[in-house]
Amino acid sequence: MSQTTAATTLAERLSAAKRASIELATATTDRKDAALRAIADGVLAAADEILAANELDLANGRENGLSTGLLDRLTLSPTRLQGLADAVLDVVGLTDPVGQAVRGSALPNGVRITQVRVPFGVVGAIYEARPNVTVDIAALAVKSGNAVVLRGGSAAINTNRVLVGVIQDALASAGLPGDAAQTIDDFGRDGATELMRARGFVDVLIPRGSADLIRTVVTESTVPVIETGAGVVHILLDESAREDWAVDIVRNAKVQRPSVCNAVETLLVHRAAAERLLPPVLGALADAGVTIHADETALPYAPGGVAVSEEDYATEHMSLDISVRVVDDLDAAIAHIRRYSTQHTEAIVTNDLANAERFLNEVDSAVVMVNASTRFTDGGEFGFGAEVGISTQKLHARGPMGLPELTSTKWIVRGSGQIRA
Repeated sequence: MSQTTAATTLAERLSAAKRASIELATATTDRKDAALRAIADGVLAAADEILAANELDLANGRENGLSTGLLDRLTLSPTRLQGLADAVLDVVGLTDPVGQAVRGSALPNGVRITQVRVPFGVVGAIYEARPNVTVDIAALAVKSGNAVVLRGGSAAINTNRVLVGVIQDALASAGLPGDAAQTIDDFGRDGATELMRARGFVDVLIPRGSADLIRTVVTESTVPVIETGAGVVHILLDESAREDWAVDIVRNAKVQRPSVCNAVETLLVHRAAAERLLPPVLGALADAGVTIHADETALPYAPGGVAVSEEDYATEHMSLDISVRVVDDLDAAIAHIRRYSTQHTEAIVTNDLANAERFLNEVDSAVVMVNASTRFTDGGEFGFGAEVGISTQKLHARGPMGLPELTSTKWIVRGSGQIRA
């Protein structure tokens, strides 16, 4: 494994990443794709070393009382490593955004102007207990011509050290600068603080993790931030919802992987459908081991349920817990979502076209769905390969962020001696 960053200071790593970004910005697609294939191969070749480091992180996490949800996010396995490698290869198959023309025109005097996509330069990422993000962001950064500086947190420090070494070696094998991927985990919280203030070295910063982490980065950073968000995700069962769809969609959205940000956290049920839908839906959730936090109307239908609290409605559980509320109508459901949503993903299950369209138009979240599981809010599912994160802001990028969202633009002007009158 590469040890190029072992003895350097944080400032030296940032400077090295900046220099590497200049070279990477003009790298050919073939060379970048060769590096990505080498990353995918390297992850699988180093599986034993990666999993041993991951087991050490998991042991430390259990000893330090890491939550079940974070332990799940931290965990790697042979299957998950294969998934990481496959995601990197998916990025190989995507169109390189660098140099793409966004728009252009010719002026009456013959001057031609074109807006083209260009890399940001150096992308910083701050996240916690998610070693998959190390590979995902690095792969997308390489393909979009960006260097990347990673702060993956103390919980995954051993896993990330090995993964970054794999990435650096893969870059070098393709003739690209290994310094284009850096980790600053060994500098701890001070390193994260310095990264947030590294204006001039880091062009954009992307936080992924808890609401507290994201809030800290947004409020303390002097580097421009693309804000990803915690997922207080809602599903509304409309009066007309099909029972089989309701059961399958809610169960999948909560149970398939409860620790991720696109898992449903609050279920809203139209009062006119409560008696029909609550028994099968809540029964299926209870059978899957979900603890149901229900309001007074839903609680009698919730096997082993507990009374819901106001705090529950604002909580991203990241576990087999769900909040349930019965609402009078679509207006009440939308009002609840506006109050408690983190503007990540919301879904309605309905057979009423007018209600579906109204929900799509009036709910202001990054992703709004009709008759589908919220688990589809994902860069891979959307066809982006890996994802940098799911942006809940409204500037530049919103929703799952793929390759185009890691680029800015510049204007190319070509003339033949024209001057302005």
